[in-house]
Amino acid sequence: MADVSGSELSEEKEAEIELKKRQKRPWDELHKSGKIGITPDLPETLGFYDISAVRRREQREAADPSLTRFISAELTRGYFLEHNEAKYTERRERVYTCMRIPKELEKLMTFGFFLCVDAFLYVFTLLPLRVLLAVLRLLTLPCCGFSGSRLLQPAQVCDVLKGLIMVLCFSMMHYVDYSMMYHLIRGQSVIKLYIIYNMLEVADRLFSSFGQDILDALYWTATEPKERKRDSIGVIPHFFMAVFYVFLHAILIMVQASTLNVAFNSHNKSLLTIMMSNNFVEIKGSVFKKFEKNNLFQMSNSDIKERFTSYVLLLIVCLRNMEQFAWNPDHLWVLFPDVFMVVTSEVAVDIIKHAFITKFNDITADVYSEYRASLAFDLVSSRQKNACTDYSDSVARRMGFIPLPLAVLLIRVVMSSVKVQGALSYTCVFLCYLGLVTLKVLNSIVLLGKSCVYVKRANMEDKLFETPAPPPPSSSSTSSSKTPSRAEASCPTPPGESKMEPAPVTLCSPPPSSSCSVTTQPSPRTDLFPPQPTDHSPAAPPPRTPTPTHEPEPPAPPLSKEEEEEGEGERRRRRQQQRLN
Repeated sequence: MADVSGSELSEEKEAEIELKKRQKRPWDELHKSGKIGITPDLPETLGFYDISAVRRREQREAADPSLTRFISAELTRGYFLEHNEAKYTERRERVYTCMRIPKELEKLMTFGFFLCVDAFLYVFTLLPLRVLLAVLRLLTLPCCGFSGSRLLQPAQVCDVLKGLIMVLCFSMMHYVDYSMMYHLIRGQSVIKLYIIYNMLEVADRLFSSFGQDILDALYWTATEPKERKRDSIGVIPHFFMAVFYVFLHAILIMVQASTLNVAFNSHNKSLLTIMMSNNFVEIKGSVFKKFEKNNLFQMSNSDIKERFTSYVLLLIVCLRNMEQFAWNPDHLWVLFPDVFMVVTSEVAVDIIKHAFITKFNDITADVYSEYRASLAFDLVSSRQKNACTDYSDSVARRMGFIPLPLAVLLIRVVMSSVKVQGALSYTCVFLCYLGLVTLKVLNSIVLLGKSCVYVKRANMEDKLFETPAPPPPSSSSTSSSKTPSRAEASCPTPPGESKMEPAPVTLCSPPPSSSCSVTTQPSPRTDLFPPQPTDHSPAAPPPRTPTPTHEPEPPAPPLSKEEEEEGEGERRRRRQQQRLN
């Protein structure tokens, strides 16, 4: 035992001595293994550890030159970025996101731009033909006989109203002198014009937001079923409100185009520069605000509408200038630098604004593909037979782009700039109309194909074919409460708007245990039996049902309410007497 304890003590002493040696000279084992490890006792010099640095540091500490040691430490100090790997990886992903923003944003802008082109060309090409078909239907009703409760379909009524609004507003625009308005604006100072242009932009947004509500109110008032109780002021007041709105909005856009034309024709181009710098002020007002995905979607739609409107304004300015110079093609090259500056500033401001908004709000670049799929969903759903609205109206609600005022102004400018005289001129106008129809059809086909692809990529095609189950026979109260849900079910909505709509479970008429498919048939006579209790454990036997083996006793005659109350009171008195006994 003494030998064993002595050997253990000697081993412990040797271990302590070895530990002290390692603490004094920690690099001995590193020389033996041929590797330099990372230890806190060894100083680092630009990413590697040096043993001789320890000796040099001890010598410097002995001399203790503090300033020299500080400067040397600053020059040779190193650090390791992998110690905070997650942070630097996130910063790199942000840079990559900012690099992807221009590509993804321009994809969305291009798709939205052609959506606006499709809705704008619809006013010039298909809307006159639809109005003509509706008028022919009205004229042929006495010959063909009246069948049904409506003279015209709701879509035809809306088309006729749009046509009447455009005709009335175009006739009213003839009394507005574009040249006088141009010279009136040209006589103002630069600062006044800058303020006027900013006020016009704000007014244009306000008019667009409220104008579609006025038009929707008119369409619904004109097509509302007669059997319903109407709480409106009538179709004619709504119609005059819509005409007044479209006329005022067209005048507003005309003043905006005249201001831009004055900026183009100014000698020093100072007004145009100030107006373009106004776009960069928009960055300051939007970049440093908190944005959610829905807010960014609304701002993206507004940017699409503004870009398309600015292109139409540039077209109007070029038409007016080319008319003044007798359609000289050389003058078009004079206008090209200014047009290029306006377009470039619009694109640059949109890219910078969206890049920093996504950076500050931690939004990925993939969100723009979701926005594009949502716009595509609107297009595809509007082409279905049970669509709730026309496609141009859905674009107006989504983007705030109302094509009627812009179309009225463009027709007014074109007819005042281009003189149509003779049979050859009318032939050219007809050929131009055919070209616009061809462009509209091709654009619609390409957009519909692209929209189907985007909807399929986003896995949203199932919502297009959702059909509500037929409502079960119930009382009038339940049927009236389920009427709005059926109306909403006929119009599918994209997933981005699911928060504001009722849950789709309310559309299913069977109980929650059954599926919500249209093909599923309810089991017969289920409403005649009470529901089975669900609180028993699965191991317990199911409740026994009465068997018809024993003859049932003859049923007692039904008791009246007074007899039931007397019997109940008698039973209570008996219970009280039993408790007292």
